[in-house]
Amino acid sequence: MKFDLASVKFNDDGLIPAIAQDHTSSEVLMLAWMNAESLTETMASGRVTYWSRSRQELWRKGEVSGHVQVLKDLRIDCDRDCLLMLVDQTGPACHTNRKSCFYMAVRDGKEIELMQPE
Repeated sequence: MKFDLASVKFNDDGLIPAIAQDHTSSEVLMLAWMNAESLTETMASGRVTYWSRSRQELWRKGEVSGHVQVLKDLRIDCDRDCLLMLVDQTGPACHTNRKSCFYMAVRDGKEIELMQPE
């Protein structure tokens, strides 16, 4: 079955949430947003490209930092309104220079920092 971009359920802003997960460790690295153009570019190039809501432009992951994401597998959920990208991550995924954006945990009502910047 061929992938049909038209079947993807983008929100009213033309975006879909995209979760990046390390393809070897399965660690969730980050969540960002994609539009049809960034999804198409990601599939064509193999380098993950997002849509920056703050800058209103394509955001090619690692273009400035060198912390690129290479797409290994692209999955779409059953409702077709969320993407899971299994990636090969070079360097930290988070803009805080941590491996994952999910570096804070809430335990017993307290926030606990799970990892330091690299």
